[in-house]
Amino acid sequence: DVQLVESGGGSVQAGGSLRLSCTHFGYSSSRHCMGWFRQAPGKAREGVAVIDSDGDAGYAYSVEGRFTISQDNAKKTLYLQMNGLKPEDTAMYYCAAERSPWLTPSQALPMLHLFTYQGQGTQVTVS
Repeated sequence: DVQLVESGGGSVQAGGSLRLSCTHFGYSSSRHCMGWFRQAPGKAREGVAVIDSDGDAGYAYSVEGRFTISQDNAKKTLYLQMNGLKPEDTAMYYCAAERSPWLTPSQALPMLHLFTYQGQGTQVTVS
């Protein structure tokens, strides 16, 4: 079974930083997209950041310049470094992965919540 396990969420003050991690078990793919989407209460799910097998990344306009996505294939871990956090970043953050030889980051970003493999989420609260 494929499992994605997120960690690193928490509560921070506005302007602070957090780093989310997503470790995947039982998942391997030569071509893939992996990323993060979030959902706040009463709001639609939003693709936040995505990275493909080549390391090309895409970001939502709302987080560009503040968030950085990266992956460590040896550790089977996806990261989301979040700096300059704002109260509107408060949400449950989910990791997602999809095997795909053709998806580009810009195509994948709005589709992250439809990806085959998803984690259980980690809460981020900014006050």
